[in-house]
Amino acid sequence: MRRVLLATCLTSVAALAAGGAWASEELVKMSANPKDWVMPAGDYANTRYSKLNQINAQNVGKLQVAWTFSTGVLRGHEGGPLIVGNMMYVHTPFPNKVYALDLSQDNKIVWRYEPKQDPNVIPVMCCDTVNRGVAYGDGKIFLHQADDKLVAIDAKTGAHVWTAVNGDPSKGQTGTSAPLVVKDKVLVGTSGGEFGVQCSMTAYDIKSGKQVWKAYSEGPDDQILFDANTTALGKPVGKDSSLKTWQGDQWKTGGGCTWGWVSYDPQLDMVYYGSGNPSTWNPKQRPGDNKWSMTVFARHADTGVAKWVYQMTPHDEWDYDGVNEMILSDQAINGQPRKLLTHFDRNGLGYTLDRTNGELLVAEKYDPKVNWTSGVDMDKNSATYGRPKVVDQYSTDKQGEDVNTKGICPAALGTKDEQPAAYSPDTQLFYVPTNHVCMDYEPFKVSYTAGQPYVGATLSMYPPAGETHMGNFIAWDGKTGKIAWSNKEPFSVWSGALATAGGVVFYGTLEGYLKAVDAKTGKELYKFKTPSGIIGNVTTYENGGKQYVAVLSGVGGWAGIGLAAGLTDPTAGLGAVGGYAALSNYTALGGALTVFSLPQ
Repeated sequence: MRRVLLATCLTSVAALAAGGAWASEELVKMSANPKDWVMPAGDYANTRYSKLNQINAQNVGKLQVAWTFSTGVLRGHEGGPLIVGNMMYVHTPFPNKVYALDLSQDNKIVWRYEPKQDPNVIPVMCCDTVNRGVAYGDGKIFLHQADDKLVAIDAKTGAHVWTAVNGDPSKGQTGTSAPLVVKDKVLVGTSGGEFGVQCSMTAYDIKSGKQVWKAYSEGPDDQILFDANTTALGKPVGKDSSLKTWQGDQWKTGGGCTWGWVSYDPQLDMVYYGSGNPSTWNPKQRPGDNKWSMTVFARHADTGVAKWVYQMTPHDEWDYDGVNEMILSDQAINGQPRKLLTHFDRNGLGYTLDRTNGELLVAEKYDPKVNWTSGVDMDKNSATYGRPKVVDQYSTDKQGEDVNTKGICPAALGTKDEQPAAYSPDTQLFYVPTNHVCMDYEPFKVSYTAGQPYVGATLSMYPPAGETHMGNFIAWDGKTGKIAWSNKEPFSVWSGALATAGGVVFYGTLEGYLKAVDAKTGKELYKFKTPSGIIGNVTTYENGGKQYVAVLSGVGGWAGIGLAAGLTDPTAGLGAVGGYAALSNYTALGGALTVFSLPQ
């Protein structure tokens, strides 16, 4: 590993204190300071909300570029920087460089960390070489490398502290997710659903890197960490709840990957995350509900044992991964205060659950064009309570192998992919970047070989019939399951949102615009075109008494894979290359951080 230490800058990291208390206690206090941005989503609740209001709806139109930083890396730049005191930590796609910048010394590079990784990991990464960010805790920066290693780096010096091997890239296991520090542990998932990996969430000791617990998404109870008290929709799941839903030992190559976001409720001491698609994409080859793929997990932080689960898309037929963020809020429903979990699933349904027990409260379409289901059975007395009602016309299982089922909405990349939404306690609305895309889907028989693609479907993508725009940025009421307002975008909105106390919501576009809109009305207040398409998450912080807004640009990800990887076959990139072919008319490759502020 190559590290550069500028000792003269060490005084600027006084805020990086590692005490005897659990790191989560430290992080709860630090995240309450709006000047910093100490977790990938800003806080444990994944709200992506900031109390800063120096930049507001009245003056945001005056924003200017304050400074920029080139990452020196191409391809898709997802995630965003951390800001801890005077230090900013910026990450990149493969090879997963990390830069420490001193904001008090003209953004000087204090150290840089660049892992030496085998480039053969690149073709094993499903949908670009992205990385969704680093985590901070216990005086360390935690990086989930593309080769599925979790690395701890000294936050002051950039020195390597420890490495944990989370998976084996030769079998299709890779790392794209942002870790989360919880108490004395670091949690990290894995990618590899398109390679038939049996996926898991793992907790490592924050000081040593030793594995504390590992919870698989499917398999026997001792592997998925279920016990007699684990429930689904209020009822015990029972013994071998996963094994009974797979044919033979298909669960061993079952997917259910965990490459999305993790949230944590310190009061309940519970972690929440979602699992992805079952493998293969051909539903005919894996009869049954394929539990617990496509599932919201609520687990005890110390042991990993599941308290409750909810499977959103049983026997997935469309690749509707359930890994998107779980946003925690406290709101009143029908006059009763509730501890809520809100999740915008790839399948096009926005879910609100009680996070204490997994009770399903709301399940509604957040794009009216969603057609694979007519809705979720909300009758608690029904045998199919909580299950989506599948429309036969758009069922790739019922249509069968080697049949091209057309006009399915949403496409496999979902009404929303991993790009995280934001929640404002001021408006009690969620601000959601969405895809407005449909698909044709033809499953075919495929055999499993370790380390080789295990997909079994050919796709093409396009906007809904009669429409030309491929994205919307919406405001959503999670209590009622209704859209408050919606702004059209020519391409999918693949950027994470940011809501602020200034009444402004920020997001980026695939063409490269940073946009600011009014939180109440959606009215556009500002836009600026950055050097490349934005698939990063907008961040805000305060330094030297001034509020800044920062975003990574660098087109790529699933939607931009054609540009990122130089692909031209319309069906390549699992159908995205053809769907987003016009994107090359608006942007080009590049990796840069752009930081904005109001004029002096």
